[in-house]
Order: sequence, then structure tokens, then C-alpha cells
Amino acid sequence: MTVNTPLCFRGKSILAPMVRVGTLPMRLLALDYGADIVYCEELIDIKMLQCKRVVNEVLETVDFVAPNERVVFRTCERERHCVVFQMGSADAERALAVAKLVESDVAGIDINMGCPKEYSTKGGMGAALLSDPDKIESILTTLVKGICKPVTCKIRILPSVEDTVNLVKRIEKTGIAAIAVHGRKKEERPQHPVHCDVIKAISEAVSIPVIANGGSHDFIREYMDIETFQKATAASSVMIARAAMWNPSIFRKEGLFPLRKVMQDYIKYAVRYDNHYTNTKYCLCQMLREQLETTQGKKLHAAQSTQEICEVFEMADFYEETTTIFTAKKTSLETKIQDEDDQMEDPDVIKMAVRFDKREYPPQITPKMYLLEWCRKEKHPQPIYETVQRPLDRLFCSVVTVAEQKYKSTLCIDYRSSF
Repeated sequence: MTVNTPLCFRGKSILAPMVRVGTLPMRLLALDYGADIVYCEELIDIKMLQCKRVVNEVLETVDFVAPNERVVFRTCERERHCVVFQMGSADAERALAVAKLVESDVAGIDINMGCPKEYSTKGGMGAALLSDPDKIESILTTLVKGICKPVTCKIRILPSVEDTVNLVKRIEKTGIAAIAVHGRKKEERPQHPVHCDVIKAISEAVSIPVIANGGSHDFIREYMDIETFQKATAASSVMIARAAMWNPSIFRKEGLFPLRKVMQDYIKYAVRYDNHYTNTKYCLCQMLREQLETTQGKKLHAAQSTQEICEVFEMADFYEETTTIFTAKKTSLETKIQDEDDQMEDPDVIKMAVRFDKREYPPQITPKMYLLEWCRKEKHPQPIYETVQRPLDRLFCSVVTVAEQKYKSTLCIDYRSSF
């Protein structure tokens, strides 16, 4: 399969993949402030393969939803041509399956080969891959041949410059579009100096774009520092993690915005895209940093909902306005769906507003069991159920055929809590 690479990795400022930080609100904010490309947080292949792709008409997003209804990855049209999906994987076929699942909604696919944390390495992913070049080659080659979007990977440096350069040369031969290099060894932490000389040696040894990462502690304090780090590493582009986490307006050519404005801009996206309040709270705490002990910081720490977070930042009116709009939109869509259902409705189906309440039944007993027993006593065939899931709210509606008559409840339910 021919690789189509509309995404250019030269001369770019890039938001790095960061666990719990690189969710949709942060990615969109970084783009607003001037980032050219944004990476999502690392998402594990096995978890993604359990997800179902759902078009969220209320939020106007594409959601990848786990069996427990948790949104694992949410994206939107605004970022479709500049978001790179980073996954954690140690298996070529699983990686390819995930890539095919998401490739129509993202601009590129990245494999994490640099994360030193146990949650990544214990499954042979992240930095664990650096000691298995054959597996690296297998995963990347499979992806390059199997999808149409550009493939990248992100690594850390090895103990020696020579070994690192040799590994990157081997990676380059797989046909990837670019490689991001965090200029630290897997055992080093942010307080250790970034090895610009190693990134530079890599940049000079390969022809594909090299994206320099790891400069937040030593180099990057404002926008002009991005170019300084790029020159020091001779890299094609720069990827920013912690400096962007602290203040994503680091991408602004005109200079940093005041933190209060940045946090309010972030909250607007968090509310607009229904970000879970715990994730919103975590990201805001990373921005506040030393201000967490202030009155505002303590109020943020105590907040237990998106609404309470908005109140901390004097944005209660924005929250109310936005939620009102979404409620109206959801109601309108539900009405539209109901109207469409009514037009397609079988006139022979008897409708009743029947609600299932567990408290009205003995333990372990369900309406289905009662109905089945009744059919047996009356010598009727076993009930036949036809169940569909509504795309808007993912609730289930069923039509049951009993004694040659069809019945339907007008109240849709969540079967996970009912049967």
C-alpha cells in the first residue's frame, strides 16, 4: 500500500504526547496558540481494540468508546488534519488493527518507544522496545505497508551515540515519515540535562525529519527558545511537553498569555467537549503548579465537578449557557430520531410505557424470566426479542413477540443495569 504523507514534519512546533494531558481540550488549545501538530496521549492497543467508534452528534466529535461506556479517545474535525494518534504496542498485528480503526479520523500514527514508566514497559511497550530492534522493525514496517497515513515513532537515546544512530538508521529503513527523539536515556529524568549532541548526531545521520524533544527544563521558557533548541540539535522540528503543559501559549509567536487567560481558555474547551472533570482538574493543577496553595488552588483541588471548576474560575455563566445549549441540542436530536422511528414504526406493534424497576422483583429475577415462564404455562412459543441500540444515547430499545403479537416499551433502557 502506498503511503500518503500530507502531514509535513519539517519546521514544525509540536505538542508532545503526554499521559492525562494530551486530551482533546489541550490539543485544541495548543493549535489555537500556534502549534502545527498535536499528539494525543499514549493509548494502549488492547484497550483501543475493545472500543467502538461512535459519532457524537451533540458534541460533533468522533468518540472511541470502551465497553464500560468510557470515552478512551475523542477527536473532532478541527484537529483531523494535524493530530497524530500515539499508541502503546508490542505487537505488529494489534498495532495495525488499531491504526486501521482510527486512521480515517487522524493525520498520522505514532508508536511510543520512549516511555520509561512501568505501565508502558511491563507489556514490552515504550522504552522496552529499544532493546528489541527486530520487533521495532516488524511493528513499523507492518504499519507503513498497512495504512495510508504517515507513521512515526518516538524514542529515547541509548547508552552510546553509536548504538542510537545505528538504531535510528534501521528505523529509517522501515519507511516511517519522521522520528521524535527524547534526548535522554530511559533511566534519566527531567532534571537530567538533555543530550543535544546525540539528537544532533541523529539529525546529521538520517534523511527523514528528526523531531527534537526534551528541552523544556534546559531550554524552552518562551517561544523564541524553540528555535534555539532546534538549532542546538540540528533537528527538523521541535516537540514540546512540560513547557506546553505548564502554559500551552508557549506556541504563541507573540509571547505567553497570562496564566489566568490560558486556564479559562482551557476550561472553555473542557466544557465544550464534555471533558471528564478529573482530567480537567489534573491539567489545571499542572498549570497552577506553585500556586496550588493559594485560595484559588485550594478551591480547584476541592472541586468535584466541571461546574464547580467553572465556579472557581468565575465561569459559572459560561457553564450554564453551554450546558443549556447542549441539552437543547440533545432534545432536538432525540425528537428527530423519535420522529424517524415513528415513520418507520410497524403499525402492528403495541406500545406501552413500561419501566423496569429492580425493586419490584425478587433478587436475580427479571421480567424476561417471568414472561418465559408465562409462555410455557400457556403453551406459547418462546418470546422473540429484537433489540437495537440508539446511536445518540446508546440506550437499547426492544420489540418482543409474544403469542403472535409484538410489544414495545416507549422507554428505552440501559440493559447493563437491567438484565
